[in-house]
Amino acid sequence: MSQAKKILFLCPYPQNTAPSQRLKYEQYFTSFEQDGFQLCVSPFIIMPFWNILYKKGYWFQKVFYTIIGYFRRIYDLFRIRRYDIVYVHLWVTPLGFHLFEMMVCLLAKKVVYDMDDMIFLGHASYANKPLKFLKGKIKIIYLLKKADFVITSTKALEDFAKEFNNHVIDIPTSIDVNKYKLKENYNIQKTMVLGYSGSHSTLKYLKSIEPVFEQLLQRGVDFKVLVVSNSTFSFNNKNIPTEVRYWSLADEQHLLHQMDVGLYPLTDEPWVYGKRGGKALLYMAVGLPIIATAIGSNLDTFVDGTNGFLIPVGDNDKWVSRIIELKDNLSLRQSLGQQARKTIEERFSVEANKEWYLKVLNAVLKDKLSESS
Repeated sequence: MSQAKKILFLCPYPQNTAPSQRLKYEQYFTSFEQDGFQLCVSPFIIMPFWNILYKKGYWFQKVFYTIIGYFRRIYDLFRIRRYDIVYVHLWVTPLGFHLFEMMVCLLAKKVVYDMDDMIFLGHASYANKPLKFLKGKIKIIYLLKKADFVITSTKALEDFAKEFNNHVIDIPTSIDVNKYKLKENYNIQKTMVLGYSGSHSTLKYLKSIEPVFEQLLQRGVDFKVLVVSNSTFSFNNKNIPTEVRYWSLADEQHLLHQMDVGLYPLTDEPWVYGKRGGKALLYMAVGLPIIATAIGSNLDTFVDGTNGFLIPVGDNDKWVSRIIELKDNLSLRQSLGQQARKTIEERFSVEANKEWYLKVLNAVLKDKLSESS
């Protein structure tokens, strides 16, 4: 009987919560286990912390749970040698000097570093802006240099990682299509539902197209914006009809099916070029027609007019015309949505990409075994 292969996942967030984890390596846990790996997941942020993390205030609780997170990481250091591979997602600890990253790389037998978004640019949520100066950008560079293998999710991230490490692979954000039922009814009720699903940090992109909704109001279009998020949200213009639903994994598919069109607006900024677009992939998985900004990885994901519509940055008039075009054309909504689902199945599904993850893990493990022989 072969010896079990053991992986310790050091990640920021609890399992099945954050898109950067859910739509990346977490979906492959079953495949890893079927390949003989034993998994242990150690999030820095526990669920009580997650529930307040992106809410304004709660500073005493946030400090308390941050201290708890550091004690968890100290415990991880004491048990790290039990594992063949340590899989680090984003960072080991969120703040300050890269001491814990150094200790992990020193003690771990092998390290795989999973990088998502342009986190080296520095980023903080609106609710936690006062802590932005404490975030250590050097952590990311250190992990890139020391990891035995680096996994990215976009070409821009891959190019950046290759400046520090020769062992880099780009595996796109993906969807387990078996968990998402294809939309069957493309008829629009009286009110067209324009859907947006995204975390706290992405809501600014929805606000960037607020003038689009104002134009729709002026034209008398009957619509509402359905926002699914882990945060509160409102437009500056309170006349824009908006429904905000708090995201949960249990309700996610039901809420996606309530949408008639999926919206994926972006602005032209460096952070955007590291985004693979998990929310767009969710829309695609259920067969929604999608309108997205023509920037970054969207240019690789979508073929304009085939599996979605691409809009030049800042072209609000084009957003308006495409929304109205979809409202008036049932067959177009259906064809774009079905082609989007087909794209997911062929390029961005777990089934299409699982072998890449397994190749990385087994290659790193094989290298470890050869060193010890």
